[in-house]
This record gives sequence, C-alpha cells and structure tokens, in this order.
Amino acid sequence: MKLVFCGTPEFAVPSLQALVDAGHDVALVLTQPDRPAGRKLELHIPPVKQLALSIGLPIAQPERLKTNTELRVLLEQINPDAIIVVAYGRIIPQWMLDLPRFGNINVHGSLLPKYRGAAPIQWAIANGETETGVTTMLLDAGLDTGDTLLSHSIPIASHTTSPQLYPQLSQIGSNLLIQTLSGLEQGTIHPIPQDSNRATLAPDSHPRRRSPRPDPPTRPGHLQPLARLHPMARRSRNLPWQALPHPSNAPLIHSIGYPFQSASSKL
Repeated sequence: MKLVFCGTPEFAVPSLQALVDAGHDVALVLTQPDRPAGRKLELHIPPVKQLALSIGLPIAQPERLKTNTELRVLLEQINPDAIIVVAYGRIIPQWMLDLPRFGNINVHGSLLPKYRGAAPIQWAIANGETETGVTTMLLDAGLDTGDTLLSHSIPIASHTTSPQLYPQLSQIGSNLLIQTLSGLEQGTIHPIPQDSNRATLAPDSHPRRRSPRPDPPTRPGHLQPLARLHPMARRSRNLPWQALPHPSNAPLIHSIGYPFQSASSKL
C-alpha cells in the first residue's frame, strides 16, 4: 500500500520500521517539529524523524494540520491508500480522515473501548489492571471512538511499571498494524463499532499540555494504590507507575479530579 505515516515518540518507531520491512510504500512521514528539551534546552529530534532520516523517507513537520493548505495539496497529490497514526500528538482534521480509501488507521495502547485518550498505558497500570493490550482502529472525529479492527491482549504482572510496558505494547502494535493492513487489503477484516457504554477515559496526566508526553517517564518511584496516596504524590507528574494490589473498596484513579471532557482526540 501507499501510506502516509504520522507519529512522533519512541512508541511509534517499531510501527514505522515494520511498514518499511513489510514492503509498504511510505510516501511521507509526518512528525511533530523539533523542540528544545532538557535543562539545556537542546533541540530534540523526535525518534520517528530519526528513523525516517536513517532510511531516507520524506519528512514533514507541520505546526498545524487543519488549515495547512500546502500540506493538504501534498497529501492529495500522494493520494495514499491509508494514513497511519501512531502517537502523533496532533488532532487529525476531517479532510485527512476523508482522504484515503482505507481511512486513518490508529494503533492505540489499550483494549478499546477501555482507556480512550492520550495515556492508556499509565492509567491501566495505575488502576491495577491485570490485562491490557493494543487495538487498531479507524479514526473518526471523536476521542478514540472509531470502529475497531484488530486487538491483541497481554497480562500485566503485579510488578510491571509503565516504562516496562511501553516497549512491549509498541512491538505488539507494530505487528498488529501489519496484520490489519493485510486484512483490509484482502477484505478479511471488517470494522466493529465500539460499545460506548463500556468506555473509560485515559486523559494525559499533564492536563495543560497540548500533546502526549513524548516518551514514558523514567524517574525512580511508583504509583501506589490511590487510597493510600498523599495528595502531594497524586500531583506528581514523573512517576513510572507500577501496578500494586489494592483493596477492592479503594477508589480508582478516575476519582482524583483530572478533567475528562474533550472535544477532540489527541493521538
């Protein structure tokens, strides 16, 4: 297939590599702009861009999508069969959703409809889930509300932290993406609407940030059951959250007060 790939952090790198290895024609890679990072504010090149440069793929780093006429003309000229979106960190506008014949295919780090949003892996760990996985889905205008395509589940051990889970789900997602594209092309996969009555939300743990954290947190520590958390710990933003047993009557992380309403999806 001729594809456009949209992704930014390390989580998206295996998916891009898998597409290239499978022989797909990645005509363009969209990733977020290089930005200053760290104490020295040195320019940070997104991991997806680093991979694209190393294998010679065309790259674009637009600041905006919805009103970007130049980008729209370029994508219309490419006329991709599908647009792949993996942790891009941008809202996909309607004109992009409508462009490819197979739609915009997203690799999401949860078993949808559970944990819709920007931080599904962290929230699954924090809520003490014993199972999680990856879902491929067709993007629509909602918050991860599109029809699902394929999913793959794995158990979560009690000692697992989110940084440990990230690479596992990232690799699973890359394999699932290749299977999804093959099934769509052969007509063996049919979209399944989500049951919104079973949906839960996983908003970014940094509510003021406009895009998801580029990489999993790495500072020492872990998230204990919320019933035993000190208010200061609840506000911490850099903990590699760990699943620990907690009483059945302990409140889930949904109760700590982060805003859940969102008018648009962050990917």
